[in-house]
Amino acid sequence: MRRAPCGQDGGVHTNVDLAVIGSGSGNSLLSKELADWRVALFEEGTFGGTCLNKGCIPTKMFVHPADLAHEAASAGRLGLDTRFLGADWPAIRDRIFRRIDPISVAGRNFRASRISLFESHVRFVDVHTLRTDAGDTVTASQVVIAAGSRPVLPAIEGLADVPHHTSDTVMRIDALPRRVLIVGGGFVSAEFAHVFSAFGSAVTVVNRSGRLLRGEDSDVSTRFTDVARARWDVRLDCEVRRVASYDGGVRAHLTDGTVVDADLLLLATGRRASTDGLGLDRAGVAVHDDGRVVVDDYQRTSVPGIWALGDVCNPYQLKHVSNHEARVVRHNLLHPDTMVRADHRYVPSAVFTSPQVASVGLTEEEAVSAGMPYVTARQSYGDVAYGWAMEDTTGFVKLLGDPATGRLLGAHVLGTDAANLIQPLIQAMSFGLTAHDVARGQYWIHPALMEVVENALLGLASAQRGLRSTEATSSRRGSA
Repeated sequence: MRRAPCGQDGGVHTNVDLAVIGSGSGNSLLSKELADWRVALFEEGTFGGTCLNKGCIPTKMFVHPADLAHEAASAGRLGLDTRFLGADWPAIRDRIFRRIDPISVAGRNFRASRISLFESHVRFVDVHTLRTDAGDTVTASQVVIAAGSRPVLPAIEGLADVPHHTSDTVMRIDALPRRVLIVGGGFVSAEFAHVFSAFGSAVTVVNRSGRLLRGEDSDVSTRFTDVARARWDVRLDCEVRRVASYDGGVRAHLTDGTVVDADLLLLATGRRASTDGLGLDRAGVAVHDDGRVVVDDYQRTSVPGIWALGDVCNPYQLKHVSNHEARVVRHNLLHPDTMVRADHRYVPSAVFTSPQVASVGLTEEEAVSAGMPYVTARQSYGDVAYGWAMEDTTGFVKLLGDPATGRLLGAHVLGTDAANLIQPLIQAMSFGLTAHDVARGQYWIHPALMEVVENALLGLASAQRGLRSTEATSSRRGSA
């Protein structure tokens, strides 16, 4: 990498073809196709981004032993005499991070040997110029903003004076807390409530709305909330008004007049794009009211030569979306005359709690709000052979379909392996297949749990045919 002499500020001046801000999915776009490009990569935190170090991967490595612990504690319904005897938190934690931390270090060393790596906060000076807090200056023909997101802290009186955690820090704690208070009712809350309660902590969840996971279809959200209330102390339509240190932990005063004492306070109240402090205004890069960078279908910002991808610009905050956008940006950097669009039509998501939740496409509330015609079908886990064998009484699949075309509009799964069961439904939506074609165009292994998806598809196809038949009959009667 060619570097210009140091300037008066003592920093290095570097000219590059491409500058990338963020080493998460921003790092993943640096494939061998860009090997001949002069590249600068900026990372002020741990190399590898949120997913590797603080998000998707370590959380699921906690979830798996939590699933085993929960199953051991609740297998009596199957006639098994199994018990959960306890969790060695340091052993669980160390197993996870002794695998993850070396990956982060190896990724950092690999990149540092091939490109210019700047381990410092960076901000725009102008459209093509970036400067780090260490005084280094980089001039780049193209810039990709992939700075990710960070947890949002709620406005709670006394919060600055008490120990508290977010998803960024809670997985590194030294010991399993006896009592955990989680503020928030989204996916971070649901996953950590499962982990801590499965390992033996008493968990209290405080949520300002009337349902947990309220972004999901209301049938899923309502059922999950009912299951959660049987496992955890769930306070709905409630907020934490004030916190103070108490007995080595935290005492929280809630808006319903009650008090909750906890050894650990976890704030799970959402995340925000990490755009403030980047000097985007100096480059003229437009942002949404919530701080996200404005991009078009090609991941271009409002300024030619500046691109964005991942949590910093999209509303999904999902690694698979960030990776898709990185592939789009890479292609468009390499092939400016034949650019491709990012495809956000059918973005799936999953919540790795217990029971699992997975979804893609429209919720029923969104279909109603949009005034779209639709039909629904719902299939319980317990009504197919494997679900019956599991004694499952809560899991179900819910589908929404277009009565005119027979295609899926949305799919929602609550229960064991939801994140896997939903995949053929994502495929059906992505390739425009009808519910009937997916259900009857292939074999479904009997008695696998996947039959719950097959039966839901058959139910939706039947509902679609029934509605079309009713409409045709009404039309004939009207003509007569």
